[in-house]
Amino acid sequence: MSAQHRHGPASTNPDRLPSRRGFLRDAGLGLGGVALSAILKRDLFAAASSPPDGRPHFAPKAKSVIWLFMIGGASHVESFDPKPALNEYAGKTFAETPYGGVLESPFLANERVVAFDPNNGFVRKTCYPLQVGFQPRGESGLEISDWWPHLAESVDDLCLIRSMWTEDSNHGAQLQFHTGRHRIDGFFPTIGSWVHYGLGTLNENLPEFVVLGTPLADCCGGQEAHRANYLGPRYDGIPLQVDPANSMPYLAPEKGVYVEEQRQQFELLDRLNQITADEHPDDEAIRARMRSYELAFRMQMAVPEIVDLDRETAQTRAMYGLDADETRTFGQQMLAARRLVERGVRFVQVYHGSNGGAGGWDSHSNLKNSHTKLCGQVDQPIGALLKDLKQRGLLDETLVVWATEFGRTPGSQNGNGRDHHPYGFTIWMAGGGIKGGIAHGATDELGFHAVENRHYVTDVHATVLHQLGLDPHRLVVPGRQRLQRDFGTPIHEIIA
Repeated sequence: MSAQHRHGPASTNPDRLPSRRGFLRDAGLGLGGVALSAILKRDLFAAASSPPDGRPHFAPKAKSVIWLFMIGGASHVESFDPKPALNEYAGKTFAETPYGGVLESPFLANERVVAFDPNNGFVRKTCYPLQVGFQPRGESGLEISDWWPHLAESVDDLCLIRSMWTEDSNHGAQLQFHTGRHRIDGFFPTIGSWVHYGLGTLNENLPEFVVLGTPLADCCGGQEAHRANYLGPRYDGIPLQVDPANSMPYLAPEKGVYVEEQRQQFELLDRLNQITADEHPDDEAIRARMRSYELAFRMQMAVPEIVDLDRETAQTRAMYGLDADETRTFGQQMLAARRLVERGVRFVQVYHGSNGGAGGWDSHSNLKNSHTKLCGQVDQPIGALLKDLKQRGLLDETLVVWATEFGRTPGSQNGNGRDHHPYGFTIWMAGGGIKGGIAHGATDELGFHAVENRHYVTDVHATVLHQLGLDPHRLVVPGRQRLQRDFGTPIHEIIA
């Protein structure tokens, strides 16, 4: 008997036969930890109000979202927004550029235009030259840095949004990017949770909202970046590991239990719950529990298969970089993300750069070395994801979003790094009904301020929801006041 059907010898010990109450209790606890959480969040816990009916508000252009988040703040001027003026003004103070008066305004106090040099005391920051070259790419001629050669092969599918801004100049911006609210406002539902809340499932055997990679550190939002908060825990993101032997902690039957034996337990549990449901026909929680246990068993079969990447061809695994140490981990996550949306998961959120603190992309020093390494880890896998989705006919219905909490300042820090920069930075989208091969918005010639088509982070959220056929104004929860900006405005100029 194969391992997937056998988890140890079946026991006939009468001591193992539980009472009805004990069986009901243990059947639930046997799912354990994250798996039990995943199941009960779907049906058992009630949201703060009646959820939508799961149907789009209007015809959608996309079915699923893959949300890629680079933790720490990737440099926009060394990735997707080239600024040759930084080379022209390299070593000059900002006062010596045409932007001196603007860059020294009181509004930018947190940008630390004045820096401390141990030899010279407080000195003015100077422009830091670009640390990588740029090339025009594809038929569109969009310029992308040499740190992204694989992604550049899909440039004509990308929409670069070069005019993002956010409020938080520190790494609370990571949570803000996912909720649209500053941390001092408290915790709010994330974009993935709104998608889950607004739409029904495409696959009854899988969670609607899946999380891959190590989440944000507690300093910067932690797991609140994929939680639903006042919508109710049933809409939280469900963490998965790309390991078929342990894809969700405690998902497999407990040690010593046949899969066939557990199937019989679920069937008995269903009959017992049905008796109770008949006695209490108005108790929706009982019926929700019944559906939850049914989903638990189906997930035990479906989830390990999805993250078993050995089912893919050697050519596909190599395309994603699974044959190289540098790209293997993120490549596995990208390939798993494709397999998840292929099977109907609505929202896949993937983190990169978590290091227990502010994040690996936070390059206050040694920017060239750190970004070379980090881009090397993700460039090939992301490029493979876009090409693979396209060749399978999935890119048209899958919206891919690449984001980071802010960019990096045009001034130098610590001699060879850049500081936090929330005033103008770049993200990109691809697929899902978004125009490709275009750049939308702009920053000034130093990459400092967003000066054209400025967009707060909730405009990104609104665009994602719009492509899925959802109007955020129709997802309002009674009793939960939201500011107009919380809803955002779809970026219609980039929609095909």
